[in-house]
Amino acid sequence: MSVGRSDDRRRHFSRRKVCRFCVDKNQKIDYKDARLLRLFISERAKIVPRRISGNCARHQRLVMTAIKRARNIALLPVGGPHV
Repeated sequence: MSVGRSDDRRRHFSRRKVCRFCVDKNQKIDYKDARLLRLFISERAKIVPRRISGNCARHQRLVMTAIKRARNIALLPVGGPHV
């Protein structure tokens, strides 16, 4: 029972991530830009979720579609045990 301790109730709030594509309007999401898309896939070639990447919902959908297109023409690796 920790009646006098405020450590239990204290939570760590980190700074909210902002969507890099909303901030910089000149940056375009293109399936041919493998260098940019590599930022949004993990070491195991999985697509990084929104809460980690900091993208807004609209741009996360566009990034996901671009990654899938780049995988289709072998610009990016496809996830699985052989990666």
